[in-house]
Amino acid sequence: MSHDDAIRTLREALKLSPENLPLRQHLADMLLSAGQPQEAEEEYRRALAMAPSDVALQLGLATAFSQQGKDSHALVILEEMLKQKNAPPRAWLLHARLLFRSGEVPQAVTSYRQAIDRDPSLIDREFAARLGIGASQATGEVVEGKVRASWEGAPDAPPEATVERPKITFDDVGGMETLKEEIRLKIIHPLTHPELYKTYGKPIGGGILMYGPPGCGKTHLARATAGEIEAGFIAVGINDVLEMWIGNSERNLHELFEQARRNRPCVLFFDEVDALGASRSDMRHSAGRQLINQFLAELDGVQSSNEGVLILAATNAPWHVDPAFRRPGRFDRILFVPPPDAAARDAILRILVRGKPIGEIDYAQVAKKADAFSGADLKAVVDVAIEHKLKDAMATGTPKPLTTKDLLSGAAGVKPSTKEWFSTARNYALYANQGGLYDDILKYLKA
Repeated sequence: MSHDDAIRTLREALKLSPENLPLRQHLADMLLSAGQPQEAEEEYRRALAMAPSDVALQLGLATAFSQQGKDSHALVILEEMLKQKNAPPRAWLLHARLLFRSGEVPQAVTSYRQAIDRDPSLIDREFAARLGIGASQATGEVVEGKVRASWEGAPDAPPEATVERPKITFDDVGGMETLKEEIRLKIIHPLTHPELYKTYGKPIGGGILMYGPPGCGKTHLARATAGEIEAGFIAVGINDVLEMWIGNSERNLHELFEQARRNRPCVLFFDEVDALGASRSDMRHSAGRQLINQFLAELDGVQSSNEGVLILAATNAPWHVDPAFRRPGRFDRILFVPPPDAAARDAILRILVRGKPIGEIDYAQVAKKADAFSGADLKAVVDVAIEHKLKDAMATGTPKPLTTKDLLSGAAGVKPSTKEWFSTARNYALYANQGGLYDDILKYLKA
């Protein structure tokens, strides 16, 4: 039996026995192994509602989060789990991988050792090498879990990043009108009216930091910004910068800025920027601080001008970003990206169903049903509705258009992913809101 057949069979069985915990866990595990982490997340959540303290389910949910890039969500679960004496070795290994991905190499080394001490079968030599474990003087010196670059081992030059030319514009972004206007003022107008800005001595370029719950369109908006001004677009992930060789991460970061300067006008977009610019006061080791200092120097244009380089960054955890990044001239606009309101959800749904067979759809009704949904949640709604239509089409041989009923049914099967983020953000907004940085969160929550 194929994976798809087995998953279909399990879903049918659960319709008859929705409270069958082992069956639901088996379905979640199969979805995860089939490369469907979003669907697996939904099933793990339903199972955890029945057994909140089940460690296997918690680990499954953390793994589903990690496969979707929701690292902060996964770490919250794992760090709570690892406080227990009987924490499974695989939880330590996943914790190590997530820490490495966020640049916390020394802590990743510690978690990896905990994993293999408890279960030697989990040894991963490739991952260990990336952590700098087992290196000798012949290959380099291990320092704080990283390897100091040697003549033989260090790569000759950092790889070139891909410079995209996005075709999407603000017309392809539903809602977010306030954010669009801020970006126009900071980034687009200086390029389209350069003489006016020069009259006031205003440079062309600068930085905007966007924060908010995951899946609300921060990356999409950044790419649309580049498309709006027909500029180059370089998307920077953690893996594009961080290396195990000490000094190479700083060099990689410098080269990314240089590449943006060579292709100006260019939008340089840093996703999950808190992984590269974490608060230095929380760091025990110097390697991370050196990378942050390099980042700040690049933002300031110490060695080269950033004129025409437009720097956008996104984070789900602004409270972890070093305060030095918020200084004027760096990320001098800090913009909250909330879940889309009803009008924006209506617009997003219209964009998501473009090019698909559709009938009469009451977008406003679906948008109302999808209160607190992120853009990613709305995409899941449309995907679920399409899957049901495909199932019917396979049975009847006749494809039928999407209707309001289909989207409402899809919305009923998707839970808003933003609520978990707001439960954390609310605490920071209430108790760590120096300078009113998180006032927008309090305003949104009406707290």
